[in-house]
Amino acid sequence: MERQALVLRSLCMNNIPIPTRGGSFSQLARYVFVGIVTNLLGYLAYLLLTRLGVAPALAVTYLYGIGAAIGYLGHRNVTFRDQGGILGSGVRYLLIHCCGYAINIALLVVFVGKLGYPHQYVQAIAISVVAGFLFLSFKFIVFRDKDTSKMERPLNGVG
Repeated sequence: MERQALVLRSLCMNNIPIPTRGGSFSQLARYVFVGIVTNLLGYLAYLLLTRLGVAPALAVTYLYGIGAAIGYLGHRNVTFRDQGGILGSGVRYLLIHCCGYAINIALLVVFVGKLGYPHQYVQAIAISVVAGFLFLSFKFIVFRDKDTSKMERPLNGVG
């Protein structure tokens, strides 16, 4: 507790701005919430489509874009509370999701197509792998703080 107070005093005395959008932990908690809702619905739809005879990679292709669009709204408004322009973050979001899609398909091709693991388990794990990649990419690339105008003044009011 004393160490935390010392760090806080040090930050205030050195005029280091404090972010207003919430720390990484609160963003991660919101990301997990939005992600669980979006991915649970997407995974259930995936299981339904594959049960109806749709190939796993094709089912992911159908559902990935829909989930990404819903996720953009949730992550922009809830997770990262982004106030920037929609076009810039939207383009970055799309590009990052293309990378996430490629990772997902690669995992299915290798672990289902080449190694013969059940697609249900591989896709469940792929969701977690891609989610970690996406969180870091959203935080540091898509919804990053563009400048220090989104930061509060230090707690001591100086600066």
